[in-house]
Amino acid sequence: MITIDKLCYQSKLRYENAGEKFAFSVITLCICVVSRSIEVSCIVLAASGILTVWKGGVPLWRYIRFLTLPLAFLFVSTIAIMFNIKKAPLDLFAVPIGSWYLTASTDSFFYAVQLILTALGAVSCLYFLAFTTPVPDILTVLRRIHCPGLLIELMLLIYRFIFILLETASAISTAQNCRLGNKDYRTSMRSFGLLGSILMIRAVSRSNILYDAMEARCYDGQIRVLSENRPPRKKIIAEIVLFDAALLLFAIWRKFFV
Repeated sequence: MITIDKLCYQSKLRYENAGEKFAFSVITLCICVVSRSIEVSCIVLAASGILTVWKGGVPLWRYIRFLTLPLAFLFVSTIAIMFNIKKAPLDLFAVPIGSWYLTASTDSFFYAVQLILTALGAVSCLYFLAFTTPVPDILTVLRRIHCPGLLIELMLLIYRFIFILLETASAISTAQNCRLGNKDYRTSMRSFGLLGSILMIRAVSRSNILYDAMEARCYDGQIRVLSENRPPRKKIIAEIVLFDAALLLFAIWRKFFV
């Protein structure tokens, strides 16, 4: 299984109502993205982290490790925003390069920090949902809010095929290593190309087999998955409403009155 999937099924919040967790994640994410505020992003990041680690039981070092994954992309994407090459130096710092300056302004620096924190806050909301709610439960929530059935079925099939392809790729890679398929760079590149082509053929073959199996079991255009019905709790709903309402009011106050 994928690490996120393992942590999800081991989470202490695994058996909480999926609709509550979905609503909290989506509403909080929207407020964080729309507000574009450093303070709101920090609150969202802290709240999602506390719920995921303290309430959900996800190890802190694993959570931090997952959070550092998008940081590399965020730093690379914000370099172009923060750094400029100009003939006149800006107020934050300036490094002379001949007759030009590699420079940055205070406004561009705070804008880059704002983008990074907003993105991390949004990612933390998604991590909370992913670390506490299995995919079948998420699909059940999407079905209840009348998400298109075709999209739900595609998500379910893709989720299933991820594990099949990972297992197949692992078996092929092990076989290549046993036959010295990665002894040098040239051989590794050739082995990688062969692995990709074989995975493509296996994926098409298994998809045809899966469709034939579904047709043999009277497939009528809808995949039915059993889900556990956990009734929502009024206390949790009230806490979600109060938190998101307070967060929204704080975001409005920061935007228009400060």
